Amino acid sequence: MEIVGYSMALLVGLSLGMIGGGGSILAVPILAYMFTLDEKVATAYSLFIVGSAALIGGLRQHKNSNVDWRTAIVFGIPAIIGVWLVRHFVVPTLPDILFTISGFEFTRRMGMFGLFAILLFWAAFSMLFSKEIQGGSGEVNYNYPLILAEGLIVGAITGFVGAGGGFLIIPALVVLANLDIKKAIGTSLIIIAIKSLLGFFLSDALTMHIDWQFLIIFTSIVLIGIFFGVHFGKFVDGKKLKKGFGYFILVMAVFIFTMEFLVK
Repeated sequence: MEIVGYSMALLVGLSLGMIGGGGSILAVPILAYMFTLDEKVATAYSLFIVGSAALIGGLRQHKNSNVDWRTAIVFGIPAIIGVWLVRHFVVPTLPDILFTISGFEFTRRMGMFGLFAILLFWAAFSMLFSKEIQGGSGEVNYNYPLILAEGLIVGAITGFVGAGGGFLIIPALVVLANLDIKKAIGTSLIIIAIKSLLGFFLSDALTMHIDWQFLIIFTSIVLIGIFFGVHFGKFVDGKKLKKGFGYFILVMAVFIFTMEFLVK
């Protein structure tokens, strides 16, 4: 099962390299079901993996002048606060059983993975049915109240489920900061990297035991997959690949929901 898990880590990287996103949200189910990590550890490790992968992608985008660093800071600060608040104060205090209804116990794992499954459904829908996002004019103009609210919400979601949420951030940067689409994509990677890595190091790394050997090996495989994905992505139809991956994420969402709410 571990061999399958490490192979799936390569798939995460390939996806990130070929279509520029999506693969990071597979990290949590791989960690939870292939390596049997509990929900707290799986989401914590995912933050490190997602952040590392996004950092590599973001620096590549910076070389192509596709990162607006001011926007990354403006949006990133509330996102970091959102991640830190959830990982430092909310997740550690959640009881194993959140509530009971007529003898049915709704556990912390159900809450965290249930929200994650909803996020997967949303991501799959955005890949399969949403129209291509039209970028702004490029003349940066901030809607500060909405950016603050959006950043806190996205950061909180990231902290709770361990996913980067690029498909939430990119439209927000286009609408709330008027970025063109290329800069929105590059800037979103930097935001994901900053909030995920700082959220991990300022909370989980200080409060739980981290298996650094495993985490570094897994992350290294993902990063290797990214470089292969970038290369192979030049020869594959991006739109078809994105649609196929959308269906894969949809299947994964159904699988997680079934495992957590029906089988157990």
